[in-house]
Amino acid sequence: MSELKEHHLTLPVGRDDIAPLAPGDIVYFDGVVYTAREGVYQKVIGEGQPLPIDLTGLSNCNFHCSPAASRGADGGYRIGGVTATASFRFSKWMRQWLELTGTRIIMGKGGMPANDYKEILAPLGAVYLTTVGYGTGALLGRGITGVRDAFWLDELGIAQAMWLFDVKRFGPFIVDSDLDGNSLFAAQGEEINRGIGKLYDGLKAPALHRYGETDDREDEVL
Repeated sequence: MSELKEHHLTLPVGRDDIAPLAPGDIVYFDGVVYTAREGVYQKVIGEGQPLPIDLTGLSNCNFHCSPAASRGADGGYRIGGVTATASFRFSKWMRQWLELTGTRIIMGKGGMPANDYKEILAPLGAVYLTTVGYGTGALLGRGITGVRDAFWLDELGIAQAMWLFDVKRFGPFIVDSDLDGNSLFAAQGEEINRGIGKLYDGLKAPALHRYGETDDREDEVL
C-alpha cells in the first residue's frame, strides 16, 4: 500500500497551489481559515447584506463547522475544538458564494451533491476537502492558534457566526474533489449504488427522507 501524499498549504491559496491536490491526498494549512454556513449564506446571499470583512488577500478557505468556543478572562475567545458539519445541505448557496468571495477551498463532512463537483466547484476553480471521520474536533482545534474576529455572533450564535481563525498545521483534511471535478464521495456513491438494489430484493418499498420522501434506494447514498 502506497503512503498517503501530504500537502502543506499557506492560505490564501492560488489555483496553482491546489492544482496538485488529488482525491485521497492529505492537507494541512497555515494562515487564516474562515467559517460560513447557512446563517451567513442566508444573510449575505438570501438577504443581500454585505460581507462583514473583505476576504480578498486574507482567506479563501471556508470551513463548514461548529466551533467549541469559550470566552477567556481577557475577553477574547478560545477554541477547544471544531466539529465539521454536513456540506451538502448548503448546495443551493454554493455557486453564488464562490462567485462572490473567490473561495477556492470548501471543507466540511459528507461531501457535496454529485453534480456540484463538475458543475459548480470545478468550473469556479474550487475543491472540496473532508474531515477524517468523527471525533477529530479536538485534534483540529489544536491547529487553531487564535481567533482573529467573529461576526454576527450575538445574532446567529456560536455555531452559525462567521469566525476567522489563525491556524498552524491545521488538519489533517482529506481531499475529496480535484479541479477536474473528480470526487471520492461521488465515485464511491456510484459504486455502492450499482449493487444496492440487490440488498433489498423481496422487501417492501422504502420511504427515504434525505431529499424529501422517495422510494429510490439510490437516494440513500450520496
